[in-house]
Amino acid sequence: MTSRPPHQDAPGLAWLNGAEDRAVRAALHRLCAAPDWADRLLAARPYADTASLLAASDAAVAALGPAGLDAAVAAHPRIGRPDPADPASAREQRGMADADAALRAEMLELNLAYQERFGHTFLIRATGLTATQLRDALRTRLGNDPATERAVTRTELGRINALRLTRIAESTATVSTHVLDTARGRPASGVPVTLSVRLGREAPWAPHATAHTDADGRCGALPALPGGADAARLTFAVDTPFFPEAAVTFRVVPGEHHHVPLLLSPYGHSVYRGS
Repeated sequence: MTSRPPHQDAPGLAWLNGAEDRAVRAALHRLCAAPDWADRLLAARPYADTASLLAASDAAVAALGPAGLDAAVAAHPRIGRPDPADPASAREQRGMADADAALRAEMLELNLAYQERFGHTFLIRATGLTATQLRDALRTRLGNDPATERAVTRTELGRINALRLTRIAESTATVSTHVLDTARGRPASGVPVTLSVRLGREAPWAPHATAHTDADGRCGALPALPGGADAARLTFAVDTPFFPEAAVTFRVVPGEHHHVPLLLSPYGHSVYRGS
């Protein structure tokens, strides 16, 4: 019997290998804004395991030219100021959440000094680091010469990309929703919700879970999607005067959370991707 490569059965790896280029490219762009990096990862598909995916990412980061590295770094928010529209940055900078006002003010000053010295945002794999550790790292790296700091920045970009790629490759997608009755200006409780999934573009839709919205109009405990799911559908039995039900179909990416609220009125409804 032959042994399997590590992580061969990682639930998101099948999606990365088999999804259409446009969908994977969009997911990779959210992870790293350097187009050349995404191009190299797409060209090297399929990947036998997570280790080979991460090796390809490291090679692609090493091959980035000055413009590509600048584009990747520029897309990252400043430490201490995560982008509200980017849940990944808030999660990765969780160590700053408990920083007091004095430490936050010092981080702002250090970030500005770093930007002035090196011409770009301070980049570090912040996951697992406390606010004090982040401040100390920023202080230390302000003493680097530009060439050394450029090399450190490239290394940190590779570490961040590896962390985010692992999350995609080895995690499943999750879904939640929130139904708001805009006619009454309040949450819609007790709405039956069905979550269905599709395992590939040619596969049939299959029911995955059912639930009811709670008193706040939310469904937050839906089970994670199965590995290989490329799309999901939420069907709401709203029973308004005109719509017996409302349904929304959306693409999913392993490792990401998809919050899809429904705004409901008697003769119309709309949905959007929340956070």
